[in-house]
Amino acid sequence: MVIDKLQIAKGAHPGVILERELKKRGLSKGQFALSIHEYPQTLSAIIAGKRSMNTPLSIRIENELGIEEGFFMTLQVFYDIKTEKNKQQKDYHPQFSKFRPALFWDTRMDNIDWERHKKAVIKRVFERGNLTEKKEVLNFYGREVVKDCLVEQKLSEANKLT
Repeated sequence: MVIDKLQIAKGAHPGVILERELKKRGLSKGQFALSIHEYPQTLSAIIAGKRSMNTPLSIRIENELGIEEGFFMTLQVFYDIKTEKNKQQKDYHPQFSKFRPALFWDTRMDNIDWERHKKAVIKRVFERGNLTEKKEVLNFYGREVVKDCLVEQKLSEANKLT
C-alpha cells in the first residue's frame, strides 16, 4: 500500500503530502509541529515547499502519524531527482541558431521543454519548417523518434476523419 502511495505521489514535494495528511486527520499545522517538538515555522516552510524534509523530522512525523518509516524521505528523494532532471533538461536542446525565430513565434525557445513537448515540436517543424530546421530536429531527436511521432500524428488525423 505504501508503494502505491509513493507511485501516486512520486515527484511531489513531501510537504504537499504532509499537508493533505494533516487536513485529512483534522490536525492543525502549528499544534502538530509542537507535538513533534518542531518549530511551527519549520513545518510551514516544508508544507509550502520552501524547505526540504530532513531525516530526523521525517521519522518524528511518521511515528506521530503512524506512517511507514522512510515514506517522507523517499518522497523527498523523488522530488530532488525530479528537480535535478528539470535543471538538466534546460540545457538539453537543439541548436537554436538552426531555427528561424518565426517558427516559434509564440514562445521563447529557451522556455520549451524539448523532451516533454517533442511531439508538438516535431509536428510544428515538419508542417512549417525549412530543410535546415527539419534536419536539426532529426539530428536532435533521432530518425526513429521523429518517424514514430509523424506516423502517430497521421493516424490521429485519419481517426478524426472516420
